[in-house]
Amino acid sequence: MTSIGASSGMVDWNLAVATATRLVRPGPEVSRDEARAVVAELRRHAKVSEEHVRGFTRLATEEAHGTPVLVVDRPGWVRANVAGFREILKPLLEKLQERRGSSAGNAVLGAVGGKVTGVELGMLLSFLSSRVLGQYETFAPATRELPAGANGGGRLLLVAPNIVHVERELDVDPHDFRLWVCLHEETHRTQFTAVPWLRDHLEGEIQSFLAETDVDPMTVLERVREAAQTLAGGRPEGEEDDGGRSLVELVQTPAQREVLGRLTAVMSLLEGHADFVMDGVGPAVVPSVGEIREKFQQRRAKGASRLDLALRKLLGLDAKLRQYRDGERFVRAVVDECGMDGFNRVWTSPNTLPTKSEIAKPADWIARVHRKPES
Repeated sequence: MTSIGASSGMVDWNLAVATATRLVRPGPEVSRDEARAVVAELRRHAKVSEEHVRGFTRLATEEAHGTPVLVVDRPGWVRANVAGFREILKPLLEKLQERRGSSAGNAVLGAVGGKVTGVELGMLLSFLSSRVLGQYETFAPATRELPAGANGGGRLLLVAPNIVHVERELDVDPHDFRLWVCLHEETHRTQFTAVPWLRDHLEGEIQSFLAETDVDPMTVLERVREAAQTLAGGRPEGEEDDGGRSLVELVQTPAQREVLGRLTAVMSLLEGHADFVMDGVGPAVVPSVGEIREKFQQRRAKGASRLDLALRKLLGLDAKLRQYRDGERFVRAVVDECGMDGFNRVWTSPNTLPTKSEIAKPADWIARVHRKPES
């Protein structure tokens, strides 16, 4: 059972949780004592990382102290994300519900469709749940099982079995790796707690994207089929593919492309900033940071099986890897030119966020935001 809420409507949320929990891969084998030690260490590292990140970034925030750190397993990560999806997708699903109508026949079809969608969402989350090391979740409403910070703040999730799995796979010092991961995730918590408008801005952009969704089922189905055909194109393994588009890119209107461009820029900034901070703080507090960084980058770039690569393409996860690289280059270039305080002007307002083109050309952002007023 979950506390996500009722299962009626366009998506059976309880079924999504149940499906993901049933299909989720088992985590690495650890004893009960070892599991307790991992949880305790991650909590300590998260606390220590807070001071390191605040000192390096010069982003002052009092609210971070009240933002909970939740060390979770894979089903716990699933439940938190289902709660977040349910909240952020509520306006879109209500719109689809109105479009569908309330006749008896449509109600029956809706119930069946909701269960199908719940199963599909559960399958997707089961795939993702073994790949996420940590996350700052900000959209799910606060509950007893999912506490949140004050004033609409979120919570920091650290997925313990995934962290243990990767540290073993990379054969790196586990204590150093856990602190290294916490530095990255703590940067995200600092971003949102130090920049009060950031959460509402992101939610507004997402709602703008969803408001433009074409609710004609045949159109959506057509684009999904196009995505499937792109994946099934029969390219030889290892051949470069720069022309195919992900499902996220296909299911959108021209207006959505504009919003997606802005969201891509923001996410590139947030991810790149976290990588930059992690590398900046790392050498002073993580003795084996060089080895960890090199091995982790190789793991990111290599991927896994061909099926894994196809799923990454479909879900747009390959674009996320580019966000890390492009965003980190942007942050590094601006800090080199303007210093940390000059870079921090990026957090002044939505108008000072970089555009997608400025992420690729940091000098353009510097010229726009730091230009001297004409005398």
